[in-house]
Amino acid sequence: MKLSYDIETDSLYIHLSETPSADSDEVADGIVLDFSASGALVGIDVQHASERADIQSVILPNLPLQHLKAA
Repeated sequence: MKLSYDIETDSLYIHLSETPSADSDEVADGIVLDFSASGALVGIDVQHASERADIQSVILPNLPLQHLKAA
C-alpha cells in the first residue's frame, strides 16, 4: 500500500494495489473509490484531505511487520 498526497489539489490517494483502475465510484462527497477491470478495489481518493483528516502524521499500529529485520 502506498499513500500519495497532492498539495495543489489537497488530494490524498491511497494505492491499495498496483493494478490500474478501470472504473470509479464517488461514494460520498469527495470520496472516490477506484476499481480494477475485475471489480477489485485498487485505490481510494480523498479530495480536500486536509479538511477531512489530520494529514500531518500517519499512525500505523499493529501492522504485521514481523518479516522485517532490524538493521
